[in-house]
Amino acid sequence: MHGANEVADVVQAADEVTVRSTGAQALADVLAVLQLCGAGKLRCSEKTQRPSAATVAGVAEVLAGGDFYPTEPIAAFAWPLLIQAGGLAELAGGRLQLTAKGRAALGRPPAETIRALWRSWVGKAVIDELSRVEHIKGQRTANTLTSAKTRRQTVAAALSSCPVDEWVAIDDLFDRMRRGGLSPTVARSDRALWRLYLTDPQYGSLGYAGFADWPILEGRYTLAVLFEYAGTLGMFDLDYTDPAGARDDFRGNWGTDELGYLSRYDGLRAVRLNALGAYALGLTDRYQAPPADAVVAGALKVLPNLDIVVTGELPPADGLMLNAYAQRTADRVWALREATLLAALDAGRSLDQLREFLAVRATHELPNSVTTLLADVAARAGRLRNLGVVRLVECADPALAVLIARDRRLRGLCQPVGDQHLAVAVDREPEFRKALRALGHVLPTDTLA
Repeated sequence: MHGANEVADVVQAADEVTVRSTGAQALADVLAVLQLCGAGKLRCSEKTQRPSAATVAGVAEVLAGGDFYPTEPIAAFAWPLLIQAGGLAELAGGRLQLTAKGRAALGRPPAETIRALWRSWVGKAVIDELSRVEHIKGQRTANTLTSAKTRRQTVAAALSSCPVDEWVAIDDLFDRMRRGGLSPTVARSDRALWRLYLTDPQYGSLGYAGFADWPILEGRYTLAVLFEYAGTLGMFDLDYTDPAGARDDFRGNWGTDELGYLSRYDGLRAVRLNALGAYALGLTDRYQAPPADAVVAGALKVLPNLDIVVTGELPPADGLMLNAYAQRTADRVWALREATLLAALDAGRSLDQLREFLAVRATHELPNSVTTLLADVAARAGRLRNLGVVRLVECADPALAVLIARDRRLRGLCQPVGDQHLAVAVDREPEFRKALRALGHVLPTDTLA
């Protein structure tokens, strides 16, 4: 079907078949999405954790190769869910914000982040992937579907059995899974099958003989995991076409004449496990990242006046990185300022990440004015420490505050604040209360309001 040495990122043939090498793009995409999240641009439902339409559109704009289809979100939908499942982002008021783990990921090799995200997804995905096959109705009915986690782990095991750097046709993969006992059974029972349907709950029920053949349920679930998550993470290179008319295995079901396709993933024709995928699946212990792109190296000029001028191609992730630390003053110019660096530090960013970023992309050594500014801001930031959340306790008089603060059992659990107040770390509060009672005092709960 395809040569093993296929190197093009995206190949569009005359018959509209696309062959995409996904690894390098995913390495760039994970950083771009994290940068977008750090900028506060990602919003998701508090209830379902699914991204909003505006968020999906925003993510699609920063993907290195764009989404797989121009009008059918797959990767742009998956990324906000993946970084939530991986603990790299969390919801606060409907907006995703980077966790400490997410901020650290910006400074780590992206391949390690990809591997961690896949493992997290297999263990604790945010959604049941079958829910993305919207034409299969009745999924929310109680006691109908099997555990999504079990299904997902079964598919992961099947993907791990794929040969590295060899194309495997989707139908061949389906056959291997069935022969190898790696079937992600979807319905809990034969009775549960009757609750699932296409188009009409009575005439389109999948309980009828032949209406729920393996490719329709187990196959479509496998496609969802493979295309939307393993594909998005760059683990498999993909050969795909328009989903409309790509598969006709559901045409025998009642009421499907008006459906262009059963799932948005129907156009996936073949996959190839690549080096990044082998690393993410644990088949290899190391991943050799591709050499730095010459277009990226030397793409910036950092001037003594603290301006950063883009002289080459600027990937979306790099633009977001500059936005996080500098002020954009022209189409291809950003200005480093003390205020912008302090704002980045306040948002949890690291100056080391900026320093490494500039060193790789600049055409020359960083000017002394820039290194001095970075050193000065870092020194200023180091003069304060965040000691965490505390409970502030007010004492009736200074004598009581001194008595508590100097007690041998309590002095290690609190810190004096002024004459009449004590600060107690929240995680040490139970110990503080116990020792306080032993001293003959109690902290009433009504003081905590």
